[in-house]
Amino acid sequence: MTAEYLTHPGLATRHGFFTRRGGVSTGAYASLNCSLSSGDDPACVARNRALVAGALGVADTHLLGVTQVHGTEVVTVTEIWPAGTGPKADALVTAKAGLALGVITADCAPVLFRDPAAGVIGAAHAGWRGAAAGVLEATLAAMVRLGADAARVVAVVGPCIAQASYEVGEDLRDAVLPTLGDGAAFFVAGRPGHWHFDLAGYCAARLRLAGAAAHLLGVDTCADEARFFSHRRRTLAGGGPIGHQVSVVGI
Repeated sequence: MTAEYLTHPGLATRHGFFTRRGGVSTGAYASLNCSLSSGDDPACVARNRALVAGALGVADTHLLGVTQVHGTEVVTVTEIWPAGTGPKADALVTAKAGLALGVITADCAPVLFRDPAAGVIGAAHAGWRGAAAGVLEATLAAMVRLGADAARVVAVVGPCIAQASYEVGEDLRDAVLPTLGDGAAFFVAGRPGHWHFDLAGYCAARLRLAGAAAHLLGVDTCADEARFFSHRRRTLAGGGPIGHQVSVVGI
């Protein structure tokens, strides 16, 4: 069994934006659900995470994640912790070899970072709230504290909900617009009182303003049911259980 993942040449290190395919979970969680907080069988999730770690040549004990809260906290990782016990945060950075950093998503943007010269990596979970509040800039700042240079950092925005699929209300637009000078460029009008938001483009713009080289994988999680879990798709279908994919970068 092989865990399926996508890569981007700009990162040039072990990494993967994993899809939902190649795992052992069943039903709504089929098959590579990597969320420890879902209603999935914990044994299946543990096996899935081991498959992910193995695909990247990392010990499963060294695949680390945090308890994501849609905020801006960043953890600097210097030692491993048991799966499921990570601190409340939405990003991780490290310069320690042998570790892999992972974030869980199901429409939010996973962003993987690397400064090749400094040997510093990072991973961030960027929903609209976290991105607007500055989680990506906070991740870059944490990497700089470890010796990275923002001008050398390559960041890749992975699979997330695309603008065509992401209809939002005026309240979200009003919250995002003041956070970026050209924020209006990331919204197109939809039906009355609604807009379509380009989350990936917004994340990339903020990263570039912070000095990093930003790339987009350009994959829509909501539209691609065969390969990705999607919170928006689940909501439109009336709710129910949902799995999450993982995106991982390692040294």
